[in-house]
Amino acid sequence: MDRQELRRAWDAVADDYARNRRADGEDAALIDELLEALPADATVLDVGCGDGMRTLANLTGVERIGLDLSGRQLELAAANVPGAGLVQGEMTALPLAADSIGGITAYHAVFHVPRAEHPAVYEEFARVLQPGGRLLTTVGSTGYETVRRDWLGSGRAMFFSTPGRRRTRAGLEAAGFEIVWERRVDDPLGSSVPFVMAEYRE
Repeated sequence: MDRQELRRAWDAVADDYARNRRADGEDAALIDELLEALPADATVLDVGCGDGMRTLANLTGVERIGLDLSGRQLELAAANVPGAGLVQGEMTALPLAADSIGGITAYHAVFHVPRAEHPAVYEEFARVLQPGGRLLTTVGSTGYETVRRDWLGSGRAMFFSTPGRRRTRAGLEAAGFEIVWERRVDDPLGSSVPFVMAEYRE
């Protein structure tokens, strides 16, 4: 799927996706660990913010910015998290200044980009993060690239791609990240999902 197809697919499934995902759970609780590691005046970017309820709304006590490819997702986020800054854009070319962000969350987001472009995504995360900034992101445990038809019963296809754990870790380290921890947690859609917390060291 190209970027425009992916954007149209997310516009189409946004409301169904929001109804199928709770805003709590073990993976949402990881955000507290991220916030504890950041200074009180940090700005946190939520990449792939969706309707805002999964991650953006839980980034309390900091300045928060949500980024999404889908205009419909951002409409939902504006209603759900009115205090957040919202930006439409792609994670391979973040529309933000260098060294402007203290932390990044990327829940179930990077694997909607072709795996060959994941290193570019991590380089963009590093570009906008301040030294010592933290990244909390979902990663893939095994390598795959697929298009799932009729995703969530929406009649729309959705693209998924990951190089797997080892190559993901290598991509993060090449971009200047040091892995703080790796952990599997339960996801509200019913699966166990790998997460990584990493610190940007330049």
